[in-house]
Amino acid sequence: MTSHPAPRGLYFEEFHTGQRIVTAARTVTEADIVRFAGLSGDYNQIHTDAEFSKTTPFGQRIAHGLLVLSIASGLAVQTGFMEGTVIAFREINNWKFSKPVFIGDTVHVELEVTETKPLPRLRGGAVIIKLNVVNQHGDTVMHGTWTVLMASKQS
Repeated sequence: MTSHPAPRGLYFEEFHTGQRIVTAARTVTEADIVRFAGLSGDYNQIHTDAEFSKTTPFGQRIAHGLLVLSIASGLAVQTGFMEGTVIAFREINNWKFSKPVFIGDTVHVELEVTETKPLPRLRGGAVIIKLNVVNQHGDTVMHGTWTVLMASKQS
């Protein structure tokens, strides 16, 4: 018989408006950019060509916005608040890429629950979370909201 570890994530009923979670930080490397370009097929010169990038307003290569969004998702998951209790990642809303992320920048994520909506037919509910992805200088580099479907304790 296969046994599964007990969920360590939060159940829908354990979320409340104003609740805050801050993730660990992670440095974006050149290897991250190269691997993401290969995975996604996005070899845009702004990400992969150091000489070309010197001619852009940024003056150097920048990380793919979707790479940093993916890193933010991973950092959020690593906090454990969704482990074993998430039903599905449902929406990304009002997402803005505010500032570039350069090779060597270190980012973390600040999450805040802004709303909860029970969804009894799914045996859980929707949790709306505002995210700010912040670099080592305290600048928000991207922000928006996510809707995550979370299981109920009663499911």
